[in-house]
Amino acid sequence: MIDLLSVTWNVDPIIFKLGPLTLRWYSLLFVAGFPLGYWFFIKFYKREGLDTKLLEPLLYALLIGTIVGARLGHCLFYEPSYYLSKAHWVEIFKPWKGGLASHGGAIGVMLGGWWYAHRYGRTRNFDTIWVFDRIVIAVAFAGCFIRLGNLFNSEIYGKVTDLPWGFIFERRGETLPKHPTQIYEALTYLLLGIFLARDYQKNLDKRYRGWFIGIFFIVCFGMRSLIEFIKEPQVAFEENMTFDMGQLLSVPFILAGIAFVVMAYVRKVPARRVEPEKTNYRPLPKEQREAQKKTK
Repeated sequence: MIDLLSVTWNVDPIIFKLGPLTLRWYSLLFVAGFPLGYWFFIKFYKREGLDTKLLEPLLYALLIGTIVGARLGHCLFYEPSYYLSKAHWVEIFKPWKGGLASHGGAIGVMLGGWWYAHRYGRTRNFDTIWVFDRIVIAVAFAGCFIRLGNLFNSEIYGKVTDLPWGFIFERRGETLPKHPTQIYEALTYLLLGIFLARDYQKNLDKRYRGWFIGIFFIVCFGMRSLIEFIKEPQVAFEENMTFDMGQLLSVPFILAGIAFVVMAYVRKVPARRVEPEKTNYRPLPKEQREAQKKTK
């Protein structure tokens, strides 16, 4: 329901139930990022002359990295005393019960990308930074989906506001309009994804390796840090903190983003994958090599 001063938000987070099976909006939107990312990488690989069959191990690496990283990030960064206790440690392995952290997911994705580049890139002339530069384009859109999932869950919202787009989250027992920070972040990630995708499309040959991930880190985590100022604390220990955990965890990513941009313009490695130069050298047959040795 919408009135002149606020939006009353009471959307059911569950799409449907079928026996023990429950499909939630958050789950659907979380998973939607992977086929979209796969579609992006098909475009990347075709444009830069790579076999699209190489995408299957990348998809699995990113899927595992995202889920494991996001889950461990929540458990270790936000509620370590609970999840590391003898009574509750087994709940670390139950991500469906809630608790995923975007910073941990980012670390997991980077580890998955690093493994993939190390395993498949050496013989195909691409490295870890090349993989990161393309992952972040897809991740920006996936982040938008995830924040919309948070909106359907009526979670991770902001403080009281008198702005006309404030949301009253009735399912959380709220009676006053709050900042819909999920929408703020979703729009940030959407616009960032559009910018990076168009920059890749139009300016790939003008960019250096590390540019895309650098811009992503600076904008994504910079805006995340600013939006955190109007968010309600996610866990109790944040209530008396000047900078909450989300902001503190964003600092290394922002610094890494600056370092990537600087490195890009210092090293000047082309962002586009280039096939190694081929030469006309052909090794002599074994019989001729042995004959040459005998005449020496």
